Amino acid sequence: MAEISQPPDLKRILEEKQPAVLAEIERHGAVDAKGRYLHWHDLRRRLPASHDKEVVWAAIKLARRNLLKPLSLSTAGGQPFQFCVTDMAESVLHQIDRLCAPALQGAEAGLSSPGEREQYLVETLMMEEAISSAQLEGAATTRKVAREMLVRERRPRNEDERMIFNNYQLMREVRRARDEPLSLDLIFRFHELATASTDRVGVIPGEPRQGDDVVVVDRDGDVVHQPPDAERIPARLDALCGFANYNHDGRDGRTFIHPAAKAVILHFMLGYEHPFVDGNGRTARALFYWYMLKAGYWTFEYISISSLLKTAPIQYGQAYLFTETDDADLTYFIVYQLGVVRRAIDDFLEYVKVKHKEYLELLAWLADMGLGSQLNYRQGSLLRQALKKPGSSFTAKQLKNLFDVSENTARADLRRLEKLQVLAPYRVGKTVEYVARADAAERLRAGFNGANRRRATKVRRR
Repeated sequence: MAEISQPPDLKRILEEKQPAVLAEIERHGAVDAKGRYLHWHDLRRRLPASHDKEVVWAAIKLARRNLLKPLSLSTAGGQPFQFCVTDMAESVLHQIDRLCAPALQGAEAGLSSPGEREQYLVETLMMEEAISSAQLEGAATTRKVAREMLVRERRPRNEDERMIFNNYQLMREVRRARDEPLSLDLIFRFHELATASTDRVGVIPGEPRQGDDVVVVDRDGDVVHQPPDAERIPARLDALCGFANYNHDGRDGRTFIHPAAKAVILHFMLGYEHPFVDGNGRTARALFYWYMLKAGYWTFEYISISSLLKTAPIQYGQAYLFTETDDADLTYFIVYQLGVVRRAIDDFLEYVKVKHKEYLELLAWLADMGLGSQLNYRQGSLLRQALKKPGSSFTAKQLKNLFDVSENTARADLRRLEKLQVLAPYRVGKTVEYVARADAAERLRAGFNGANRRRATKVRRR
């Protein structure tokens, strides 16, 4: 990561160049002409040589002063964090609200009924985010291998797979704990799941660091962030919990913070505090998801931000540093993360279109097979896989993870296809596996023809 240019001292600029700054105020706002909330690091390279860059920066900083809201959270040095919401950020927050509003679910996300998403949105955040979050932290396992491990509940073979497996358990806990208030116990529980059975030296799952030798470094090994002292971690995390649990609804004199912006702030703060030897990034992203689900944004059970963060890790790190180097202004991180969320939402909507098309095609195929009223979407999807790959095997655990249902539900689906003579059960140790019959298509066709003959006989008798 290239070194971040430190902004010039505003007080000095105003003392030395106040008339010039006042002359520039009307020409500059909090953002540039393209709506970008630029840090000095980027601004100085974009301005023409004819401009006094310090004067322009001072004019921008003065314009931002009236917009920034202070938070109850502060830096290690005691400076309150502050933020504002730019027009770009507002547009993303509006998109999130529309996407998750019950009355708009069908129109915005392509879901024709409230329960339809459970029919075909089976790829929840747990699996995709578990894999992508680990890859963001350096795990080298491919998505295909990782997915196979999670679906089949295979034991992790190495530290990279262990990280992915742990993330999967973490995401499951995030969903389960969404109705809990934030507490130190919950943060430590998230971390314990993220780092369970790790081989990393000095890492104690669920325990904060005891020393101050933990720092954040860039790819060149240079220190870019020195977290607060270890002895202050409990008090600072307690303050973070108080912030998370406070009702920022804008009523009765309370500050309003949009829930999605608040989730991003929680993400930032856990990374800033860096309370653990390892696993801080995974725990921080878990906090983001926890708060989004807590606030009722159900679509984030299907959206992965880490899959996008890992494509631009330098910009992710810069968003942290921009905040730290410019008056604890969290706007930089909020704007960056909401930009990631916007792209993730776009990907989600495209995914929904594809899955909805597949859903309708499968229903039509089942109707042609004469099974439209006999099989649900999961069972139909399983049937199609069995017919395509004779000899392939399925287990209740595999289907449980693939479709995110209980093991009893998965077992009932398998038995339904066994009854249709598509699958044949056999025991492997204590596990019952179901193999796709080589003659499944013929048996299904014979059963369908037999059912039609019986139906025709009943009609003639009437």
